[in-house]
Amino acid sequence: MTTDFRFRGAGIGRKLTITLIEVILVTYCLLIFYPLANMVFSSFKSSRDILRAPFALPTSLDFSNYVTVWVKRGFGRYFFNSLWITATSMIFVLIFGSMAAYGVSRYKYRLSTLVYMLFLSGIMLPLKAAIIPLFILMKKLDLVDNPLSVILIFIAMGLPSTVFILSGFMKAVPIDLEYAARIDGCSDWAIYRKIVMPVVAPAITLVTIYNAVPIWNDFFFPLVFLQSAKWKTLPVGLTSFFGQYSTDWSLLFTGLSIAVVPVLILYLFMAKYFIRGMTAGAVK
Repeated sequence: MTTDFRFRGAGIGRKLTITLIEVILVTYCLLIFYPLANMVFSSFKSSRDILRAPFALPTSLDFSNYVTVWVKRGFGRYFFNSLWITATSMIFVLIFGSMAAYGVSRYKYRLSTLVYMLFLSGIMLPLKAAIIPLFILMKKLDLVDNPLSVILIFIAMGLPSTVFILSGFMKAVPIDLEYAARIDGCSDWAIYRKIVMPVVAPAITLVTIYNAVPIWNDFFFPLVFLQSAKWKTLPVGLTSFFGQYSTDWSLLFTGLSIAVVPVLILYLFMAKYFIRGMTAGAVK
């Protein structure tokens, strides 16, 4: 069954339905984008102007807030810490997750279902519930106040969903492609690298956005395990703008505007493949 949303030539009832759907979608977009736009506009205003007229446009494009946040408040270091921690975590999540998904989806043995269910159990059990054992473990490994601690946690946090998503896509890859590759002399590693991974590229994009955004925005684990100021990430660094008696709203909105830029760039570059991965198998 297909839904025809063409306005021309439609009946009165269908036109009203299409118009109502468009109004709802436009309203939804405004509700999503207006707070984001207001945040960016507020980054060019002072805290006094924000409190006096929170929804007004800035009178001028004053970048002094960005200089203050990036240089004087050390936000450049926080940005770099978040960037390389997120990138390192995602590289290992994709490598280990895709290998595990290939093994789960292609190799059949007696305990294959149990192994797959163990990965799925990681989706149902949040790591935050095990914060005390994790802290004791990291302390025994002498990894407290070490970026490696949060990287390992982020890898463990991203692997279950990665295996779940990629294994579903890899099961849909025709087995005849692998048979043809084996006839040509390809090993398992060559089949995984040259055949399976290029075919599931949209799923790789889906997994990247699905896991990179929570890692980039995570506040809890860096707050617990990274205690030195030199290892602070962006979400933890934003707390420096909250005082005991007042909040510097102009610098806070500036920091938030900087924090959303990498996520927006990631989505804009991967939007086509992300949508393709989300809709794969929906239309036949």
